[in-house]
Amino acid sequence: MILPVHEALRSRLATVLQDQYALAPEAQPPIVIEYPPNRTLGDLAVPIAFELARRLRKAPRAIAQDLAAALMPVPGVARVEALGSGYLNAFLDRRTFVTDRLDPDLTPRSPAGQAGKAIVEHTAINPNKAAHIGHLRNAALGDTLVRVLRFRGVPVEVQNYIDDTGVQVADVVVGFTEIEQKSLADVRQIAARTGFDYYCWDLYARVTEWYGADAARLALRAATLHDIEHGGTERSAIGAFVADAIVRCHLQTMARMNIGYDLLTWEGDILRLQFWARAFEILKTQGTVYLQTQGRLAGCWVMAIDDGADATVSSEEAATAAASPEAPAGAAADEAGEVEDSREKVIVRSNGTVTYVGKDIAYQFWKFGLLGLDFSYRPFTTRTDGSTLWATTSDAAKAAAHGEVPAFGRAATTYNVIDVRQSYLQKLLKQALATMGHTAQAERSIHFSYEMVALSHATARELGYELSPEDQKKPFVEVSGRKGLGVKADDLLDLLDKKATEEVQRRNPERTGADAARIGREIGLAAVRYFMIKYSRGKVIAFDIDEALSFEGESGPYLQYSVVRANNIFAKLQEREATSTADVIASLAGLDPAGLEGTDGDHELWALVLEASRLDEIVEQVVRSLEFSVLAKWAFGLAQQFNAFYHRAPILNEERVDLRLWRAAGVAYYRAQLTRALDMMGIPVPARM
Repeated sequence: MILPVHEALRSRLATVLQDQYALAPEAQPPIVIEYPPNRTLGDLAVPIAFELARRLRKAPRAIAQDLAAALMPVPGVARVEALGSGYLNAFLDRRTFVTDRLDPDLTPRSPAGQAGKAIVEHTAINPNKAAHIGHLRNAALGDTLVRVLRFRGVPVEVQNYIDDTGVQVADVVVGFTEIEQKSLADVRQIAARTGFDYYCWDLYARVTEWYGADAARLALRAATLHDIEHGGTERSAIGAFVADAIVRCHLQTMARMNIGYDLLTWEGDILRLQFWARAFEILKTQGTVYLQTQGRLAGCWVMAIDDGADATVSSEEAATAAASPEAPAGAAADEAGEVEDSREKVIVRSNGTVTYVGKDIAYQFWKFGLLGLDFSYRPFTTRTDGSTLWATTSDAAKAAAHGEVPAFGRAATTYNVIDVRQSYLQKLLKQALATMGHTAQAERSIHFSYEMVALSHATARELGYELSPEDQKKPFVEVSGRKGLGVKADDLLDLLDKKATEEVQRRNPERTGADAARIGREIGLAAVRYFMIKYSRGKVIAFDIDEALSFEGESGPYLQYSVVRANNIFAKLQEREATSTADVIASLAGLDPAGLEGTDGDHELWALVLEASRLDEIVEQVVRSLEFSVLAKWAFGLAQQFNAFYHRAPILNEERVDLRLWRAAGVAYYRAQLTRALDMMGIPVPARM
């Protein structure tokens, strides 16, 4: 890792600036560390002399020379030189650098100011039908965030919010009870004999069409929502069963993506435990929400929207908020278009039901430990690693028998991974916290937004879509789960696994079916996870199967193959010379470090080691920007650098022992660093490819 060297260099330079020029730390400019264009010029470059030139009335080169003369010693640095017109360049102690970083006990340190637990909420799929491709982007981004934070030493709690009292579940219940005339017993039988999430996918699309044929039927949605929130009816029992069964399907899908959770938070428990009632009283007392008595939102409790938030509200939201079960059909029928310049957000509808914004406010307060209430907890299932996946419950009797429960909630920072369309609502959560005086929590309430996923034309056709002339004119194919036109996540994963397995068998005919299928699944996983993060999260992406599965381009399989190639080198070293990785590391102390300079002083091996060491620096950039494309592109560039080195600098056939061992050591470090990067992206390394 490179950041400890950065810290040592900055610390020593700050001391020298104070001693040489009487510059107190607070008066010093930021000490920026760059990388010279090639290793002959050094390994790190500090342009601080240019920043100080005007203040000190001295030429940058003269300042750099003064600093270079006074700077040493610096841990990990062999020498410092003033180069060019004023750069201060550091040359690292290469032997020490490599041997220290091959120490198996070396672990990343948590940067200062990162104390306290982070809660990352991601996935949060409505429990009414199968997961679709857009959910895969959410989950891949969220899980990568979790892994990156844990890499930095931040304790992380992973939550998956289950909206079991929302409109989508109500619509499926309406489908079962009104369109199919099914009882709870009937629904249980359907779930036992079918792919239930797929069945509900089709039913949900049918319900959408059914509403469209007669807007008066939307009153059944409102009545069903009321039943689900209050319980005690056949419809509420069906809703609870549907949500539980679909969540279990979603967990199986996400397990295929190498994604897990610590806690499932059920919206129904927030309501039954009166979390919202407590939050509502606090908000009313502070004047954050108030009862609107006039206009289209009369009878609703609303929150004024700050100027910084987007005030545009859809007419569906306004109409649904104001409507009661007895309202005329026209009150909810105006669902197209937008109502502009609304400066109020409905928190409680006029019929007394709470909007999801209200529930989210209560949930956000609980995450920070600000509510004064807590859930009870119950084991939901056993995770693949044998640990318990917990779920909230409002039934204390169920929870009492389960012994010690982890301490959930009370976060220092929260990350809500929700698509960009929810930005306005996430701003309202921050606004509610700030209005209550919790400004620190508002600042640490982070909306991790991202854009939608579409399909390339070729992938849409491969998945069975018939493209209309209008579709063919667009750069990508948009999908819609509400209309039943989405891509089910499991269908996509199945196709990726199938194509990857076929490629494995083509390249390795000796592979058995089960072995090839296992490797194919690992490659398919790499394909989808890397594709979902390699683009900026603010960019709409068009998923293309062939691009994602490519062994040659910027893809997950390419990175996997690069590590497998490095593994093969060590397998052959063991086979030919009985030399293990540990043997290579142990031999370095007695070797001439000149071998790190490469042949003819090309520094190619050292350049690979130095670039690999930047993983911790890249992770810091990722956390500051929340752009995982930075990690993905760095990993791809590193793999390219290794592959070029592999072809130009043989290891197994190198006659000079010192060169062979230094090259092997450099490859060992490269392999370890890229494997760490892949793990942060949730990507496994196959044994063979």
